[in-house]
Amino acid sequence: MTTDKPARTLKLTPGAAQKKPADPFAPRRAPVRPPGPARAKSVSASAPKPPREAPQGRGAPRGGPEGERGRSERPAPRRADDRFAAPDRPQRSPSAVPRPPQPHRPDLARVGNVRGEIRLNKRMADLGLCSRREADEWIARGWVLVNGEPAVMGMPVAPDAQVEVLPQARHQQAGQVTILLNKPVGYVSGQPEDGHEAAATLIGAPSQWRGDAKTPADGRRFAPEHTRGLAPAGRLDIDSTGLLVLTQDGRVARTLIGESSGVEKEYLVRVQFAPNGPMGAGVIAENVQAVFPPHQLARLRHGLSLDEQALKPAQVDWQNPEQLRFVLVEGKKRQIRRMCEQVGLHVVGLKRVRIGQVVLGNLPVGQWRYLRADEAF
Repeated sequence: MTTDKPARTLKLTPGAAQKKPADPFAPRRAPVRPPGPARAKSVSASAPKPPREAPQGRGAPRGGPEGERGRSERPAPRRADDRFAAPDRPQRSPSAVPRPPQPHRPDLARVGNVRGEIRLNKRMADLGLCSRREADEWIARGWVLVNGEPAVMGMPVAPDAQVEVLPQARHQQAGQVTILLNKPVGYVSGQPEDGHEAAATLIGAPSQWRGDAKTPADGRRFAPEHTRGLAPAGRLDIDSTGLLVLTQDGRVARTLIGESSGVEKEYLVRVQFAPNGPMGAGVIAENVQAVFPPHQLARLRHGLSLDEQALKPAQVDWQNPEQLRFVLVEGKKRQIRRMCEQVGLHVVGLKRVRIGQVVLGNLPVGQWRYLRADEAF
């Protein structure tokens, strides 16, 4: 027997899209929760815990409840690093009795020690034996004895120590030369700069003064090693000419440019009166002496300052109506030119003619000669 069942019909909602199969590789989206009342947040294990209330027993703070005293007055919780610290120790107050003042001690690196010892190389330079650099070289070679014992580099020595120099050092020092050069305009005294050559490049056999070459000082003849290590002992600026000393001997350099040097340097200076500057109005090039105020000449002799330092007294006199003679015992950079600018003079020519007791003489411009044994600065 057959039973007739009603046929099932599929109802479709108009406008509804057919459901697509889920993509297994698509990123999952967070479920959208319907709006509702706010839920209480759960406290995670990493969230900071509220501080525990202080016990009401021993160590509890006095006073009213937290609302009356305020949270800031409660003691901060002890950290884990503080578990080994002493509990609630009172801080020590500074001692009422001050420490006794320490006795003053001089700088040991500068003076050696409290007994007045100084470095050996400085002691040798003070004795006039050599320069500090030369002393270091002799000490390194074992040519210096202190109280009969070989010296050590950098050692301090007492003022009464016996310093002895071996003959090897004396022999090397005897071979050092000092050269006198009549520097031309356009050469620098030291290292080459701004495209200008150093004056030391003029030292050679072709430029040696004939009078010196015919009768060489102490039988000395020019050799290439005489140009090694030559250093200027006192400078002349590029626009100046005259006597320039180049030496290998540290003793000569210390005498001329040392801190305590008082050797005179003499210059002949040709000037113009330029109260408004060399390019301004009123420049007088002839008979300058007649128009130059006498009180300004007094200032050149004493009363000027350079680089915020007062200059030492100088000898300044008229040689002729357009030329002054300066004698200085110091040598600041471009000193004479800067001095003249302060009193309304413009230098048009400068020549150094003497250093100490050594004079330029008839040495031609651009030529040189050796310092003789009978000459001293």
